[in-house]
Amino acid sequence: MKPFLRKHWSNLLIVIAVGLLIVPQTSIPIKVFFQRLIMTSPSELDASEINELSTYNWQISTLNGDAVNLSRSENKVAVINLWATWCPPCIAELPNFQNLYDELGDQVDFYFVSAEEPEIIERFLQKKEYELPIYLETARPPAELRVNTIPTTFVIDKNGSILIQKTGVARWDSDEVKELLRSLLAE
Repeated sequence: MKPFLRKHWSNLLIVIAVGLLIVPQTSIPIKVFFQRLIMTSPSELDASEINELSTYNWQISTLNGDAVNLSRSENKVAVINLWATWCPPCIAELPNFQNLYDELGDQVDFYFVSAEEPEIIERFLQKKEYELPIYLETARPPAELRVNTIPTTFVIDKNGSILIQKTGVARWDSDEVKELLRSLLAE
């Protein structure tokens, strides 16, 4: 049996790796680990790519069902993250968001918006010990915030300009992001 294992060890490793990636209990942590390895700081959009929000009228709700409207963030700096608990890139960047929120959450309006069931989100947040302002999508967002891929994050200035629109994982607690948000707050 030993010569068989020596001859086919690489095939055995491939089968084990594929098996680990198929089982959700092991595949999500593995994918999250690799997503964290590739994280970089998000970049500002070029001037020609910057969009203005056509409206701040977007009805969302808290996990408790209380209605909230994005219009409360008009003339403020806002960060909007569209995410889900089953999404490895979303999970990978949440610790960075928690750090950013801990540092600037009293100055910047943060919205972590999901379309999942509140109970699923609450269990996830408790397990991970996150304290982020989570909202549920109850109506379609403004056209400029409609995307087909998560995570997608928007950084919006006081004038409603979308300065960052990042799809995929990013390091949101980087010095570059903090400097940008602080400069937007000072305007």
